[in-house]
Amino acid sequence: MNLEGDKRLNIQLRLDFSSAPKGEARQAGREDIEPLSVVNESERPANTHRIMEEVCERANLKEALRQVKSNKGSAGIDSMTVGQLEDYLKQHWLAIREKLLIGTYEPKPVRRVDIPKPDGGGVRKLGIPTVLDRFVQQAVMQVLQKRWNPTFSQHSYGFRPRRSAHHAVAQAQQYIAAGYSWVIDLDLEKFFDRVNHDKLMGQIAKRVEDKRLLKLIRAFLNAGVMENGLVSPSVEGTPQGGPLSPLLSNLVLDELDRELEYRGHRFVRYADDCNIYVRSERAGQRVMESITRFITQKLKLKVNEAKSAVARPQERKFLGFSFSAGPEIKRMIAPKSLERFKRRIREITRRAKGVSIKTTMEELATYMRGWRGYFGFCETPEVLIALTRWVRLRLRAALWRQWKTPRRRRAALIALGVAGELRNTAASGRGTWHLARSKALSIGLSNAYFKSLGLPTLIEAR
Repeated sequence: MNLEGDKRLNIQLRLDFSSAPKGEARQAGREDIEPLSVVNESERPANTHRIMEEVCERANLKEALRQVKSNKGSAGIDSMTVGQLEDYLKQHWLAIREKLLIGTYEPKPVRRVDIPKPDGGGVRKLGIPTVLDRFVQQAVMQVLQKRWNPTFSQHSYGFRPRRSAHHAVAQAQQYIAAGYSWVIDLDLEKFFDRVNHDKLMGQIAKRVEDKRLLKLIRAFLNAGVMENGLVSPSVEGTPQGGPLSPLLSNLVLDELDRELEYRGHRFVRYADDCNIYVRSERAGQRVMESITRFITQKLKLKVNEAKSAVARPQERKFLGFSFSAGPEIKRMIAPKSLERFKRRIREITRRAKGVSIKTTMEELATYMRGWRGYFGFCETPEVLIALTRWVRLRLRAALWRQWKTPRRRRAALIALGVAGELRNTAASGRGTWHLARSKALSIGLSNAYFKSLGLPTLIEAR
């Protein structure tokens, strides 16, 4: 494709991904916009030989830009921010599009970021692509997801439209309630780091004939990782952090899904978390052995034996949840999830000593609403009620420490409307946690007081 000519240069300068022109502006800009759409229309693919043209269609690009901007995220190795992307595309899109269509686009290495795991068990290595590479990956992912998603297993719930972790947990609950009361809990060791590139590309090639797209995906896989200023080659794995990685992970594990379906198992998979439900421990041990062999020999992946187990569902956690025993199976919040919640609340309330109550409340409210949006799916409201009470106690203790001296504590109690002898609590030598439960603080720092400051509860409607 030839990029010469004033008219195409004019298109490049005016190309706008953010919104479609309206009214007179739309008519005035028609000359600039239509050539791109005409090219797309004539090159619209009828099969998988020409998917790259579909990737470069205007509507797909606008949606990709919207997604990248809404996801925000850090800059890559070139330091370009999400906020700078749109202007960059307006100036350079035609050249980028040309490279995509002739198969010469070269991604930059990803920036390595280590994120501590929630359970404190080491770090999760993320690879942050540049914002431009994230945009291209998002555009590719959207096209491939439309084609591939209908072909994936009904037992796969992760990173798929109109499916969520809640759906996966509810399905697991149904299996247990139906009498499949033993679970094979599979943990794939460093799954995203161990994906074999050649095997993955072979699977993609079965679904995609467009050589340009195959070359582009291979380039993303081999882009390398920059860490401490040095670029290391990436010979295996799909770095977590890019929009394309979740879709590719589902493609890799679709082979596992098909094997489990072929064997007639009842299972639920969310990304690399896979639970298989059976009726007996003996059946569970047999399935664990055979599926581990399949994963190792066929998928070239490794099962983490230390974290995988055959057990009662009540003894394991799945996506942060566990399940009750007894005739009525209920969704419960797993003990580790509860501990993580308390650990985070402790961190926030410890800092309350040196910051304003408004700052503390804003941080607490953001975290608690997000946590409630996910774990409010449990069927044990009494746990949510108890946690909300515990958060208020933490706040009363934090404010008591913040007031420091008996004189300031007494003044604060008076200002909060605490009357009579209860004000004498200010001079008490009892411990902070004990006084957080006192009548004086229960009245002065009441539930209504915290609500007025914006503190949410964990039991309100999501």
